[in-house]
Amino acid sequence: MPPPGPAVEIRQDEILTGEAVALDVQPIGYFLRALGTLIDMVAGVLLFALLALVTSWIAGQSVLGSQLSTVFTIAVLVLVTVVVPTLVETLTRGRSLGKLAIGARIVRADGGASGFRQAFIRALVGVFELWFTIGAVAGIVGAFTPRAERLGDLMAGTYSERTRTPKLPPPPPGMPPALAGWATVADVGRLPDQLARRVAQFARQATALDPAARARTAHALAAEVRAFVAPVPPVDPETFLVGVIAARRERELRALRGEDERTAALTAGTGIAPRGFPAR
Repeated sequence: MPPPGPAVEIRQDEILTGEAVALDVQPIGYFLRALGTLIDMVAGVLLFALLALVTSWIAGQSVLGSQLSTVFTIAVLVLVTVVVPTLVETLTRGRSLGKLAIGARIVRADGGASGFRQAFIRALVGVFELWFTIGAVAGIVGAFTPRAERLGDLMAGTYSERTRTPKLPPPPPGMPPALAGWATVADVGRLPDQLARRVAQFARQATALDPAARARTAHALAAEVRAFVAPVPPVDPETFLVGVIAARRERELRALRGEDERTAALTAGTGIAPRGFPAR
């Protein structure tokens, strides 16, 4: 009997692709999804009102006005609740007016783009859970599903994925060239975590500060940091702070890499893939 394969842990916000690769995903939140659905429904009501006016005018020009009016009303209902949502989501790969507004799109459960079949199932089920119940069924089901999925999503195998991700913070400043030699012998291990966070925040935001406030803050922080760093280099306060943070970051990175290497050595031959830094 062949040995069991490596154990793979899939968290709630991960999906497993066909190549057995776990992808971190960001489903849209419940309230944002409800807002997007509300926008789509309002747009549908406006479209229905517009088409109803047009069809009623056409029916009024015919001798079969009452019969045509009934036929046109049914046709407009089907068009607004099923045909238009299906076409829009199919052509835009899971987008709609409401989803564009909240920064989301509909994707398959495996992370792939939504197609005609998924869009048609969602629209068909949406006639009941959105239009007939004014969104009550969708709201109740979405409140009890991990990714705020409505009934149509569960039947179509889809969910709403976030497309707008927060802007990444600027990269931290590197080691100043004047402190390259000092960094090889510097001891920054005693620096308290809270103070280190304050210094790191200052280093990231220093360029946006008023020059006088920048110099004053750098001088005050450097006075606090000097008690925990040895040796203290003969440089200006801001350069000193940037060097301390860069040295501390490199120290922590070396420690994490060492832990990852030790874990890899301990798990070698057990068939269990260590989770940590990617292989280098």
